[in-house]
Amino acid sequence: MQEVATRAGVSLATASFAINGTGASKVSEETRRRVRAVANDLGYRPNAMARNLSRARSPFIGLITDSVATTPFAADMIRGVQDAAREHGYVILMANTESDPQASRDVISTMLDHQVHGVIFSTWYHRQVSVPAELHGTRVVLANCYTSDGRYQAFVPDEVNGGRAATEILTARGHTDIAFVNSGVPAPATTGRLRGYQEALRAAGLTSREDHVLTTTPEQEGGYDAGLRLLELNPRPTAVFCYNDRVAMGLYDALRTRGVRIPEDVAVVGFDNQEIIAAHLRPALTTVALPHYDLGHRSLNRLLETASQPTDRVPEPTRSLVACPVVMRSST
Repeated sequence: MQEVATRAGVSLATASFAINGTGASKVSEETRRRVRAVANDLGYRPNAMARNLSRARSPFIGLITDSVATTPFAADMIRGVQDAAREHGYVILMANTESDPQASRDVISTMLDHQVHGVIFSTWYHRQVSVPAELHGTRVVLANCYTSDGRYQAFVPDEVNGGRAATEILTARGHTDIAFVNSGVPAPATTGRLRGYQEALRAAGLTSREDHVLTTTPEQEGGYDAGLRLLELNPRPTAVFCYNDRVAMGLYDALRTRGVRIPEDVAVVGFDNQEIIAAHLRPALTTVALPHYDLGHRSLNRLLETASQPTDRVPEPTRSLVACPVVMRSST
């Protein structure tokens, strides 16, 4: 900094004001440009910690994930967070912990050292979490997860209405024998999508049959196995709502091995909108999208809203449901 000041012909304080954007009324625009040009020529970069101390707020927001950065949906959630941060002049510090407690502690320590304005804590699938104790006392908003005590603001997919929307696609086309291939893994998606399926059937005046709800592993192999079992049902369903797109892909394989056409013989709806699967199946899969972009974007905005409000006006922690939109393709 001293060399920048000397070459620009200004005091050390003036150089600091010009580079860090503080004391605007004390530095002319011409001086600011001259100092910054010298700093660029010298390759000088201000210390982030020092800049934070000189500003009213930190420019950094933390994004901590368990393994979202390695999943197919990572880009959408990260883009949602980054877009919202950019709109408000913030920079994201992102770390992927792979659910390792020591990695979480190290990441949090580094973020707190950078005086982050707050933290978005996210998971790759919708589930209950325990927020690390090291984050207590820090502004935190949860994305795609929630705590049992409701202590933190949380944004999660609306699984029930998503399941209802998926089933309504099929009832709207006149189907009355509709099966649901569900996951056997306990999760909000498992119970929520089943509830939505059942509610949609009741709304259409249909009965939810126990033998029309098949449980399997939420992978392609599970979908294949469920598809073979489904073909043995009597009467055979004319439409199937699948827990996710991977299950639907396995179901496609099973139906093809028996010469069953989609959608002429059996209509199929998935869930997730994993585009590398749904858009490339033949026929392309009608599905319901998980709102990862909105989860990230809305979580970041809520974090900033909470930070800008007086302590006595900060909203009570709540779990906000984010809509899962239908993506129509050719399988129905």
